[in-house]
Amino acid sequence: MEKQKQSNLNLKEVSHKIEEKIDLKLLLFKIFDDPRPEYVAKVTITDKIIKKTLLWAFPEWVRPNYVTVFRFVSIPFIIWMFLKGQYLYSTILFVVSAFSDAIDGAIARTRNKITDWGIVFDPVTDKLLIGIVGGVLISKFISIRLAIIIVSIEILLMTSAYYRFKGEIVPAKMVGKIKMILQCIGVGLIFLFLILGNSAILGLATYIFYLAIAFALLSLLVYRSI
Repeated sequence: MEKQKQSNLNLKEVSHKIEEKIDLKLLLFKIFDDPRPEYVAKVTITDKIIKKTLLWAFPEWVRPNYVTVFRFVSIPFIIWMFLKGQYLYSTILFVVSAFSDAIDGAIARTRNKITDWGIVFDPVTDKLLIGIVGGVLISKFISIRLAIIIVSIEILLMTSAYYRFKGEIVPAKMVGKIKMILQCIGVGLIFLFLILGNSAILGLATYIFYLAIAFALLSLLVYRSI
C-alpha cells in the first residue's frame, strides 16, 4: 500500500515537471505586462454555464492551450475525412472542434489559467479552422467567389487590427464572436447538406455566410475584432 502511494506521488511529480516544461518552452510567451488587463480575464455568462454543465469532464490538469492545440490538429483530419467521403465523421469532428473554442475559453477564465500563448493563438486557430475547412466547403458547394471574400476579409481584419493597435493583442469583442458563430453555423449547415442532401439547407448556409460577412465588415469598421 505504501509503495502504491509512493508510486502515485512519483507519477504526479513527473507529470507536473512535464507540464512545466511544456508551458515554458511551447505554450507561453509574453504579450501583456502583469497584471493583465481586466477584460482579458472577465468571466462571461457562457463561461459560467459551461463550467456548471461540462467542465466536470475536464480534469484540473487539462489546460486551455491543450484544447486549442487539439482544435488546430483536428483541421487536417476534418479535411481528410471530407475528401474520403466520410461526411458524418467529418461533421462530428468539425462540431467538436468548433465548440472546443468555448471550452478552452471557459477553462482559461474560470480556472485562472489564461496564458499569453492562448490569447494569441486561440483566435488564430479559429480563423484557420474556418478559413481552411470553410474555404474548401464553400468553394466546392456554394461559390469560389464567396470563399475568397470571406477569407480575404479575415486576412484584412487581422492586418488592420495589427496596424491599428501597433501589434497589441486585442481579444475579440461581441461583433467578432457573432461573426465566428455564424461562420461555424454556415459550415455546419454545409456538412448537414452533405449528410441529408436537402438543397434548401445549402441555400440557408449561403444566407448565413452573407450575414457573417456583414458582421465581419462591422468588425473591420470598429476595429474591435481580430
